[in-house]
Amino acid sequence: MQILPGGTATFLLLFGLFLGAFAVRSALRLNRVLRLLRHGEHVEGRCADRRTVDRGPGSERGYATEYVFAFRTRDGRDVEFTDHAPGPFGFEVGAPVRVSYDPADPERRATVAGPGAWGPVLMPAVFTLVLGVFAVGLLAGFAAMRGWL
Repeated sequence: MQILPGGTATFLLLFGLFLGAFAVRSALRLNRVLRLLRHGEHVEGRCADRRTVDRGPGSERGYATEYVFAFRTRDGRDVEFTDHAPGPFGFEVGAPVRVSYDPADPERRATVAGPGAWGPVLMPAVFTLVLGVFAVGLLAGFAAMRGWL
């Protein structure tokens, strides 16, 4: 029974492109975080909230912990944002954190990545590497089936 017309080759192509898209998305996230660490404004912030979020039906890990961080920009605006888990144990509510942000858009471009909180860097780096390797392998398999390699 064939699921897709063209069989295995089509599956390899589509799934390879799908994984490749997620690898690119993770690479862009990693690039944004690293750019904020190098060129962003750095201020003291705090962990404003730690909440459990339902991932919805069918999720293997039904709940996830979401961290909300707050800081004040140099021009006096109060900003809250969510970021990836900063490490294996996270932060307690009220814990001080170092925030790096883009002064042009602090609501959308801020991170707590840095000393003591490498989760926002490691997560997209691992996803980029693993998904990229699988995508390249699947696309190479597709090319080999077509006789291009």
